[in-house]
Amino acid sequence: MSKRSPQITGYHAHVYYDADSKKTAARLRRRIGARFDTVLGRWHDEAVGPHPVSMYQVAFETDLFAELVPWLALNREGLSILVHPETGDDLIDHSDFAIWLGDTIKLRLDRFRQRR
Repeated sequence: MSKRSPQITGYHAHVYYDADSKKTAARLRRRIGARFDTVLGRWHDEAVGPHPVSMYQVAFETDLFAELVPWLALNREGLSILVHPETGDDLIDHSDFAIWLGDTIKLRLDRFRQRR
């Protein structure tokens, strides 16, 4: 008997930045907003949740994945971006199912483990 695969209900892209790259992150954010039907999350200039550095989130539907993710790969301007599915399991979504564009950032996954 095979184990059933989780259902993907959407995706998040987390765009990471620091004080030196915030203008680049803002430019990328404007370009995303102008080109794609996404939900742009708040700016987090401090660590939040499992994210140890500043970031903002871009939420998008599954049918946009094939267009948006390659575009981000080509237009990220050196920023690190985590793309992950939304399956209802935050730990697995941010670890096993994570797709990194640019440098990988070590997430604070213990935040999810503490909730289990």
